[in-house]
Amino acid sequence: MNEHNIGRIDDIPVGEGRAYVVNGTQVAVYRLRDGSLRALDAICPHKGGPLADGLTDANVVVCPLHGYTYDLSSGAELSASGQPVCTHQAHVDDDGSIRIALR
Repeated sequence: MNEHNIGRIDDIPVGEGRAYVVNGTQVAVYRLRDGSLRALDAICPHKGGPLADGLTDANVVVCPLHGYTYDLSSGAELSASGQPVCTHQAHVDDDGSIRIALR
């Protein structure tokens, strides 16, 4: 799997997400309160909302435009349309670099 270095873990505050462009794909990367990372496509398929700006908890992100809820592990839409977003693999290297593998 082809991985991309997108930045440093310190660039994402705990409990928040940030948007990155990875090989032409907009990806939202979330640093959860337990320190783990999750990555989803950054655009809500409902109306194009910026998912990186959504509220998160340990399991979901809520689109800031219309409240659609997405599972951070599977990308499944849990509240209304049923249209999922793609998930991506994300991890932190020993030097603090974030690495993303697109699916």
